[in-house]
Amino acid sequence: MKVAIVGATGLVGQVMLKVLEERNFPVSELIPVASEKSIGKLITFRNKDYKIVGIQEAIDSKPNIALFSAGGNTSLEWAPKFAEAGITVIDNSSAWRMDHSKQLVVPEINADKLTSTDKIIANPNCSTIQMVMALAPLHKTYKIKRIVVSTYQSISGTGVKAVKQLENEAAGIKGEMAYHYPIHQNAIPHCDVFEDNGYTKEEMKLVRETQKILDDRTIAVTATAVRIPTAGGHSEAVNVEFENDFDLSTIRQLLNNTKGITVQDNIDVNIYPMPIYAHGKDDVFVGRIRRDGSQPNTLNLWIVSDNLRKGAATNTIQIAEYLLDQNLL
Repeated sequence: MKVAIVGATGLVGQVMLKVLEERNFPVSELIPVASEKSIGKLITFRNKDYKIVGIQEAIDSKPNIALFSAGGNTSLEWAPKFAEAGITVIDNSSAWRMDHSKQLVVPEINADKLTSTDKIIANPNCSTIQMVMALAPLHKTYKIKRIVVSTYQSISGTGVKAVKQLENEAAGIKGEMAYHYPIHQNAIPHCDVFEDNGYTKEEMKLVRETQKILDDRTIAVTATAVRIPTAGGHSEAVNVEFENDFDLSTIRQLLNNTKGITVQDNIDVNIYPMPIYAHGKDDVFVGRIRRDGSQPNTLNLWIVSDNLRKGAATNTIQIAEYLLDQNLL
């Protein structure tokens, strides 16, 4: 299996390499792709050095699959060229997510929609993935009417520049700014750019992608996305109203029985999900499970996941594993 990673030197690209190795994905040849300034440099994978190449050279190398994490503009320009060459693309940017002709996939939820004709497959936004992982089994049982979500998102979701900004500020060093304001000891209610409706793109991704993944446009979603000074792991306070009533013991059972979910919910001994514990792990962690006493059929959840792993790299590679297992490559 020849595998190209487009954006191999970025935060997500580096985690992709790590996850490919950890999960023993059958890579016979790695084709790392990065910007022009990185071409010719070496990347080590499974104790072997691979030279970084340009994107056209990657196409010419005819990989079986290309994992993209190089930004939306790169994906829009180059993913179709890979697809035209018969190469299956799994794209981690927002470029193709809401394209009606492209599948938006969380493997545990909707991988069965994929066929051999899907040559560009979209990986959902990190904050969406962790939320729908927890909500999908509940939606099947109780049918979701409305979701109110507030996110507390790691600076690693912005990229290397944001990580450096936080490090500089914590050390009292003036440097390049990824945000309009300091992030150290701060919370910024501004993830991505603002749309005309006053919501940010990150907030609208939670709306649109949730409806597409759960295949239900009737679900009402409203979101507020906030950047906080954590280095790895997104957290979400999720309030979800169902059409049907529920009992908390069944909710916990459904979540416990869902692959990829770990329930951490014992307030008697202060057990609940936190980014510090989710960091470096692939599961989505759910806790603070409690009924909303202000209205019927409504539940509160606290959901945490490593945004670079299940929120990006791991989900991408799980899609690749599914394609391989189903002989769709």
